[in-house]
Amino acid sequence: MNNFDLRIEKLREKLPSDTALLVTDDISRRYFSGFASSAGYMYISKNTCVLALDFRYFEKAKIARNYGKTAKDMRIVEANVSRKDIVCALLAEDKTTRLLYENCRTTCKAFESLKNDFSAVAELVPAENMIELLRAQKDDHELSRIVEAQRITDLGFDHIRRFIKRGMTETEIALELEFFMRKNGASGLAFNTICVSGAKSSMPHGEPDETVVSDGFLTLDFGARFDGYCSDMTRTLCVGKPTAEMMKIYDTVLAAQEAAFSKIHGGVCGKEVDSAARDLIYDAGYKGCFGHSTGHSLGLEIHECPNFSPREESKIPVGAVLSVEPGIYIEGKCGVRIEDIVFLTENGYKNLTNSTKDIIIV
Repeated sequence: MNNFDLRIEKLREKLPSDTALLVTDDISRRYFSGFASSAGYMYISKNTCVLALDFRYFEKAKIARNYGKTAKDMRIVEANVSRKDIVCALLAEDKTTRLLYENCRTTCKAFESLKNDFSAVAELVPAENMIELLRAQKDDHELSRIVEAQRITDLGFDHIRRFIKRGMTETEIALELEFFMRKNGASGLAFNTICVSGAKSSMPHGEPDETVVSDGFLTLDFGARFDGYCSDMTRTLCVGKPTAEMMKIYDTVLAAQEAAFSKIHGGVCGKEVDSAARDLIYDAGYKGCFGHSTGHSLGLEIHECPNFSPREESKIPVGAVLSVEPGIYIEGKCGVRIEDIVFLTENGYKNLTNSTKDIIIV
């Protein structure tokens, strides 16, 4: 039984005997099946698992299964008749009367289609966060992909910190970083690279443009994608000699990250980790200058649940992978963010990021 079959079995443990799950979201479908596609759906019940794909993906999926890259306990069928016909036949075969749907990822229009197709034969029941809770804990297959994605990201930082020169534009730096990571094994970017300099560094999600890098902070937030899985890291460099105030901001952010680290372990409440970083920043005189959460989960998507945030009441499970990324942002002046990603263990965490956090002066 491979990792994909194990995920299906964990899902089945949560399914009553009279209930099936219809998986329509691209990411959820890849998570359970092991096969990536922009269309298709899965039907999973206690006894049945079917992946339905159209002509564009059918042959590719069969080849992937032959190479052991998908769930084994799964029928792959070509969707050459309507979804209604295929799923209704499966419901009848299973004697299933309840059909779970991904309400958190379903548009109003898509829900109307579900009602039209299935309300006469089964009770439509929202799955709520059932899939998200399963995805929160990364298995060995997932962790190995995230580790490799982060390895490539660390390589990218080591390259780009030597590449950056005065007079370059933010766009030039961001493109070089993307090219290097792709050349060194990344299948793509985990998200659009943030490269902001000078006064623009005060914008946490600022976008690179033709701004020429000059004296001040230069923030790089970037990540590689490997076999579908994301990495994420932020480092803030300094162009020219930093002022005393700049070093105070940088050291405060670094200390806030250490404060967050001191609270992290499997089972910790998310807001407890956030509070450790946030309180340190506010007590240092920067209240109101840290407006985002301390961290987010990541995996097949760059932003997943649960989070290290002021509103996260839930306990973060062992096996989760989250970012730890406190920051200070002073509007119109400057900003600093430092971000690593960590894997939660029973008694602590493993930091998956290996790039230096010493201030680098360009």
